[in-house]
Amino acid sequence: MWKTVSEDCNLACDYCYYSSCGGRPGPRRRQIDSALLEKAICEYMSLARGAAGFAWQGGEPLLAGLEFFEQVVALQAKHAPPGTTIGNALQTNGTLITDEWARFFRKYNFLVGVSIDGPREIHDEHRVTTTGKGSFDLVMRKIKHLRNHNVDFNILTVLHQGNVDKPRELWTFYQREGFNYVQFIPGMDFRAQSPDMPPRYLITAEQYGRFLCASFDLWYNNGAPTMSERFFDHALSVFAGRKAETCKYARTCSPTLVLEQNGDAYPCDFYLSADHRLGNIGSDSLHEIFGSPAYRRFKRLKEQLPEQCRRCNHLNLCHGGCPRSRTWDGSGHATEPDYFCSAYRQFFDHAHERLTLFARRLRTQWLIDYTRSGREWPGRNEVCTCGSGEKFKRCCAPLLAELQND
Repeated sequence: MWKTVSEDCNLACDYCYYSSCGGRPGPRRRQIDSALLEKAICEYMSLARGAAGFAWQGGEPLLAGLEFFEQVVALQAKHAPPGTTIGNALQTNGTLITDEWARFFRKYNFLVGVSIDGPREIHDEHRVTTTGKGSFDLVMRKIKHLRNHNVDFNILTVLHQGNVDKPRELWTFYQREGFNYVQFIPGMDFRAQSPDMPPRYLITAEQYGRFLCASFDLWYNNGAPTMSERFFDHALSVFAGRKAETCKYARTCSPTLVLEQNGDAYPCDFYLSADHRLGNIGSDSLHEIFGSPAYRRFKRLKEQLPEQCRRCNHLNLCHGGCPRSRTWDGSGHATEPDYFCSAYRQFFDHAHERLTLFARRLRTQWLIDYTRSGREWPGRNEVCTCGSGEKFKRCCAPLLAELQND
């Protein structure tokens, strides 16, 4: 993940967890140095094993300009080993998208995330220009360029006091606008540059729990969802026996490397302080960065669970949530669970039965399709082919035997 222009942005969203200037950006427009960019891409590609993923964020990454991203894809092609699949994802506020940008995204198969907080009256409450003007109408006009060129895009909605109690209004809006791929993130009241700050958010755990339950009911649609929502998709995947795709709910933190515009490297975009700096991609190799003591300390955070988590029946579903959202004491021990712990427990209790039935149906269909394909099943002690990472005998074998006996 590269913070393409650091925190430079053309909007002034007051809840931005990345902006160190309180949502009032300055006049600078930074850009990654070309030599730095090539060194990073070259080293990363040398470690690629068939696939390489890049995420471009900000600030507002489109401020780097189209010429910069044309350089990016040229360098990716130049240094990629033969047969490498290259993925690019970009998160934008949408205001700078043009027809030319959309053609570029389509040509190189970029996945574009557009930030929209809901209908106009909700969106414009926080997502404003530097003069305080709402950005909703402009963003909606710009999305037409993506649609005209069949660009894959999804919607990211920040939850705050203005929309967390309005799940039905949000889902009605998405359906009306044909937004079939959405994700929610709780609005944060802390800065990534100050990871020692206690976790604070714009909504309470109680509000988030109610929102998740009400939204799940709308998403579930009697077992036939018509939209993709990231949290529910990943929950269903876990119930189906696969590993969590989101770092927050996985056993370990993601091995994603976060690079600042100047090449400074960090383990996570919630941990951008000097204490968590891993080095600089301009002067250090990737091997040195991943081998740094700061990185080893970070990797241990997830497993340092408070006692409440260790006793929880839902631990295998959330694995303690995000370390950044826990409360820590001065000696580096987690004293309280994830800020949204009660929300997750409320959701898993609410959705457990339906997710279990839905997951069984999906696994059953997968087993039927696999059987029809004529491929051989793995041995009992071999890794299951469903992608769970578990041995076949503890994963799909029992359900397969049950189906064969019916």
